[in-house]
Amino acid sequence: MNYFEALILAIIEGLTEFLPVSSTGHMIIGSSFMGIASDPFVKLFTVAIQLGAILSVVVLYFKRFFKTINFYIKLLVAFVPAAVFGLLLSKKIDELLESPLAVGVSLLVGGIILLFVDKWFNQPTIDEEENVSYLTALKIGLFQCIAMIPGVSRSGATIVGGMSQKLSRKVAAEFSFFLAVPTMFAATAKKLYDFYKEGNAITHEQVNLLVIGNIVAFVVALLAIKSFIGFLNKHGFKAFGWYRIAAGLIIIILLLSGHNLQII
Repeated sequence: MNYFEALILAIIEGLTEFLPVSSTGHMIIGSSFMGIASDPFVKLFTVAIQLGAILSVVVLYFKRFFKTINFYIKLLVAFVPAAVFGLLLSKKIDELLESPLAVGVSLLVGGIILLFVDKWFNQPTIDEEENVSYLTALKIGLFQCIAMIPGVSRSGATIVGGMSQKLSRKVAAEFSFFLAVPTMFAATAKKLYDFYKEGNAITHEQVNLLVIGNIVAFVVALLAIKSFIGFLNKHGFKAFGWYRIAAGLIIIILLLSGHNLQII
């Protein structure tokens, strides 16, 4: 991986991590077009640059992260299902991660669902994060588990999960952002642990790539989150649904035409 490729992947991560469009699916398309070979560092890079995206959430919602202890309890309750299922189903998840077809189909199906989400859940009763109960947080956490299927989109699953529990679009999206912090931090920590456990070492150049990747992901995610909230309030999910359908069809068509797409 060179610096240009790292820059492009970081932009893709920052743009797609918090949108309901699946960062995994976009990483597949981007890396395949650039011809990036999969290796332990590339896999580490694509996960580790999530730290930059995490920081953008903390910066944008700084005051919310230092408000009440209940805020952290809710995030912990919502995080637990993914942690448990992630450990129990780790082998099955790894198998799915080797299937670009699963990503394409998930993008397509998820896109179709997003076309109707605004009609299904159009009578929210919760318009403040403080009104989210522990039980509701747990249910949203269960929805996050669906995102273990590559291509589903963690943010998409949790936002739809929140809306199904009567959260407004804005509150559901913000809770999804908050939940991303412990979830993505845990995923990054595990990937780093696995990387070193397998006997790998990071070179000076690779450290530079990680630094650049995190900075770019942070800046792009910062802009993406602010734009997403405004767009969501005005237009809903339909545009993202059509976009996912197009992205899913691109992956499926590329696979059927003989292209060797790979999960990085």
